[in-house]
Amino acid sequence: MAEEASVLTSLDGGLLTITLNRPEKLNSFNKAQQIAFREAFEEAERNDDIRAVLLTGAGRAFCAGQDLGDRDPRKMDGPPDLSATLREGYGPTLTLIRQLEKPVICAVNGVAAGAGANIALACDIVLAAKSAKFIQAFAKLGLVPDAGGSWSLARLIGEARAKAVAMTAMPVSAEQAEQWGMIWKAIDDDRLMDEATALASQLAEGATFGLGKTKLAIQAAATNSFIEQLELEAQLQGECGRSPDYAEGVLAFMEKRPAKFTGKPA
Repeated sequence: MAEEASVLTSLDGGLLTITLNRPEKLNSFNKAQQIAFREAFEEAERNDDIRAVLLTGAGRAFCAGQDLGDRDPRKMDGPPDLSATLREGYGPTLTLIRQLEKPVICAVNGVAAGAGANIALACDIVLAAKSAKFIQAFAKLGLVPDAGGSWSLARLIGEARAKAVAMTAMPVSAEQAEQWGMIWKAIDDDRLMDEATALASQLAEGATFGLGKTKLAIQAAATNSFIEQLELEAQLQGECGRSPDYAEGVLAFMEKRPAKFTGKPA
């Protein structure tokens, strides 16, 4: 019997669902899964039929981070080059997620630890099952938060909380993460995928050209001055105003009917 793919993808009505699929390993990443994960987001970037992405995990975990079975010191000739793992593995995919001009929704269905937690936090809207926990496990291994975690945590929950969470490796419950603003919403376990899929499908049917520009604008605000942000808004609004979605949105409003957006540029 052929081995099942470590990353599953399905496309339905403009929504690409990406499922991490090594449930017996809590969806922890080995090299093959890193490659398949990046390829899924490359397809999301390349394929105009894909208008939104929903990311989740199979089984009882979202993702436990790096598969430490591949890092067993007893089986290695010397220490691993973890900088290469980040630059060649996680880094390019996380850059794709942040730069993708399409909504990326994450449904955290269980524990999200290490790089798994920080991949979730790199997504645009994060929903988590109430049983889920976010764990910055790096301190227990003598490492620093990676996969963008040191950047995301500080911006989402502030320096004081980010340092405490990272240095203690304390599990943060989904409900605590919601209260802190680390994620958008904690949801009853049995409703997570229904609600996440409904939200992602709604966004996929929306004015995705403008949603992509909205994503870029909000991300840029963290480092732009107010004047720079005003200019960026003017630039992006000009692009949106020339798109078919804007014309359709105005006509739909005037004709009192639902808009039929295409997400196409001008």
